[in-house]
Amino acid sequence: MRFQKILYLAAGIGLLYLAHRTYGWPGVFAVSGGLVMWLLLHFTRMMSVLNRASDRPIGYVDSAVMLNAKLKPGVTLMHVMAMTRALGERLSDESVQPEVYRWRDNGNSTVTAEFHDGKLRGWKLERPPTDEDAPAAPASDSPSAPGSGAPTP
Repeated sequence: MRFQKILYLAAGIGLLYLAHRTYGWPGVFAVSGGLVMWLLLHFTRMMSVLNRASDRPIGYVDSAVMLNAKLKPGVTLMHVMAMTRALGERLSDESVQPEVYRWRDNGNSTVTAEFHDGKLRGWKLERPPTDEDAPAAPASDSPSAPGSGAPTP
C-alpha cells in the first residue's frame, strides 16, 4: 500500500517535470489544475459515500447474501461502504492488521470481511439456522405402538 502511494506521488511530480520541460510554466499550471481536479473528484466521492453511510445504522446491510455475491478480493473498504451504504461494525482492535468488519441484515445473516492494508482479503457469510437445517429428532429405542404404521417383530 505504501509503495502505491509513493508511485502516485512520483507520477505527479514526473508529470509536473515533463509539463515544465515541454510547455514551461503554462504547462505546470495546466497539469497542476488536472491533479487538483483529480484529488477533488476522489474527495467528493469519499464525502458522498460517508454522507450516505451516516444515514444508516452501523453494520447494517439490506441483504447480506447479495453483499456476499458482490464482494471481490482486492476492493477497498470505501468501495464496500459504497455498496452497503453503511459503516461496518468493527470487530478488530484499532490499528491492528487485519481489520475485521461485520455487516448484518434483518434476517440476522452476517457478512464478516477482513481487510489488510485497506484491501479486502477474505469474507465469510453466516446465516442463522432454520427449521430445515435443524437435525432430525433421534429415533427412540422403545418398541412402536401397534397401528402406528411401523412393523412389529
